[in-house]
Amino acid sequence: MTPTAKFQVDELAGELLAGDERALSRGLSCVERGGDLAEALLENLYPHTGRAHIVGITGSPGSGKSTLTRGLARAATKMGMTVGVIAVDPSSPFSGGAILGDRIRMNDVAVELGVFVRSLATHGALGGLSRAAADSVDLMDAAGRQVIFVETVGVGQDETDIMQTVHTVVVVSVPGLGDEIQTLKAGILEISDVHVVNKADREGADRVAAELRSMLTLDAAKNIDSWQPPVLACVALREEGVPAVLDAIRDHSNHLKNSGELERRHRRMARARLLSIVRNFLSDATARQDCDCDDLLNGMVTRELAPYSGGRMLLARLAHSQGGGA
Repeated sequence: MTPTAKFQVDELAGELLAGDERALSRGLSCVERGGDLAEALLENLYPHTGRAHIVGITGSPGSGKSTLTRGLARAATKMGMTVGVIAVDPSSPFSGGAILGDRIRMNDVAVELGVFVRSLATHGALGGLSRAAADSVDLMDAAGRQVIFVETVGVGQDETDIMQTVHTVVVVSVPGLGDEIQTLKAGILEISDVHVVNKADREGADRVAAELRSMLTLDAAKNIDSWQPPVLACVALREEGVPAVLDAIRDHSNHLKNSGELERRHRRMARARLLSIVRNFLSDATARQDCDCDDLLNGMVTRELAPYSGGRMLLARLAHSQGGGA
């Protein structure tokens, strides 16, 4: 990195640490683009992170995640907390950018209450999150946001990546979308710390809540000493029941600290992020064709080389080329 670039990174980091919102906005754009400057900025700011409580909001499309996130942001701000929101929107198939629907819906809390809202495009990433989500959390954390809400794109059962990025997972369900509980069974139910049945004024909400409690009771019998996820009803559009959801999030935060689980989650989050970065490095290297693999492809096409053997051989070559070996 040139001295000029280093000065620019140091200056941006200093402004961001001082709470300058324009610096935070520029920093978030930088990490979303990626590259050497983004890495240098994160390197500078990472020692100043680890103070915010990170809350993931996930659930099926149409469950009201954005409306609930907006209500929680408003409630947290009214309690004196500084709040950031990272809303992962689907990418445009043409521009590749975020649709920005969440930023539009949350414009009032951003303007009136100082909630910092950022929309990120998925850029094709699976698991309901953007590749830049964890980096963006770091920047908001370093900028002094005490609670950061991360709203996933809403892709159903593939959203378990959220538990690798946040401290508290809030799963939102709603009556009237079909077999809601069947949707929750495969993975989503197990990652939840707080369950919210939104649009509780609709017919069938009591049934959804009762079925969730029944399933969670069965799980609680196996884990007597662990946190028991509450099931809360709300009407997020009218902000009815939202303060109770925020109270449950704060209770879970206290549980993590008092039980020692917070340290274990930090380690799990660090491990998942480290492996994700390695996968991205490898993906970028193969996309740039830094390592010749024509012979491996030929071997697979002629069935002389099995796919997993070919994959291990390519991994070894990539590691060798990245290490600069001869």
